[in-house]
Amino acid sequence: MRPREATGGPPRDPVGTLVGFARTLRAAGVSATPDRVHAWLGALGHLDVRNPRDVYHSGRLTLCSGPDDLVRYDRCFAAYFSGFTPPPPRPAPPPVRMPRLVSVPDVVEGDPSGGEHRPAAASPAEVLRFRDVSRLREAERAEVRRLITLLDTDPPQRRSRRLRPAPQGRLDPYRTIREMLRRGGEPSRLLRRRPRRRPRRTVLIVDVSGSMAPYADALLRFAHAVVRARPRHAEAFSTGTRLTRLTRELRIRDADGAMTAAAAAIPDWSGGTRLGEELKEFLDMWGQRGMARGAIVVICSDGWERGDATLLGEQMRRLSRLAHSVVWANPHKAQPGYRPLTAGMRAALPYVDAFVAGHSLAALEELARVIGGDRRA
Repeated sequence: MRPREATGGPPRDPVGTLVGFARTLRAAGVSATPDRVHAWLGALGHLDVRNPRDVYHSGRLTLCSGPDDLVRYDRCFAAYFSGFTPPPPRPAPPPVRMPRLVSVPDVVEGDPSGGEHRPAAASPAEVLRFRDVSRLREAERAEVRRLITLLDTDPPQRRSRRLRPAPQGRLDPYRTIREMLRRGGEPSRLLRRRPRRRPRRTVLIVDVSGSMAPYADALLRFAHAVVRARPRHAEAFSTGTRLTRLTRELRIRDADGAMTAAAAAIPDWSGGTRLGEELKEFLDMWGQRGMARGAIVVICSDGWERGDATLLGEQMRRLSRLAHSVVWANPHKAQPGYRPLTAGMRAALPYVDAFVAGHSLAALEELARVIGGDRRA
């Protein structure tokens, strides 16, 4: 379907008009995320913004993430730029069946001529593992939420100063002598000991600003899985224009109940980003006093800092001196050609020990492995 030609002269504010159209698409259910809008504006920088065909085709390529978005896009484009509402779309074609994979034939004993083929279909859960959570349908999003609660989030381990008996390690002279006395002074064997192992504290700071809105729910559910697995050794915060401690809310066992409690506690959903100021508040109130000392601190943010990037760099340097390790999860890292060029990311990266993505279930699994990577260290 071709869009009708827009009437009248060129708009006085093209950027404002295009951003308004992106909001219209989101209201209609099209996943026109901020990064897609940014890509659209970049494409129009090489085209003629006064040409409706250039605007139409560039937006169709950059703002739509699946076949379901195309019909909505056409209707929104026609209504927004020409005031004409096209007729309702035709019924969607029946869904395409998933391809079936055929395994190598298994030779049945007593049948030298061949064997039986065992058909195998690709697992829907395996397909969803690599899908960007910002582009999922509602049913797919519900399944990913369920799988996040099943993630392996066992706490990382650290060495304690206290010792315990062990078959190998340093000599334990007191136990060795007591054992000899029980045997009448006869030397029997040398007893040994080694340091105990205890869970290492994990602190998660999740950005809930407007640019992180498509990923905030999945990342908060990941934080809930971590806090639920180690309620005495995990802390969680949200950051945007304010810093909010969410540990108590995320200790609720039911994931949906925890998300409801967290949403009620967070006053700055989809607001701005002041990472430097919020990180300073965290370090002054909790981190410097012991919460960040020797802990694994995970920051989930895209690094779009609206405040002073220099302040963010200073606070990241403070954090790196206190924490055992600093992990930064950026959902945009998985995009082809991504480079950390924003002022916030450039200021923070020199003090980050691990820089990972956080856009999909597979990325959250990798994040869990990075957090627990030193369980045996």
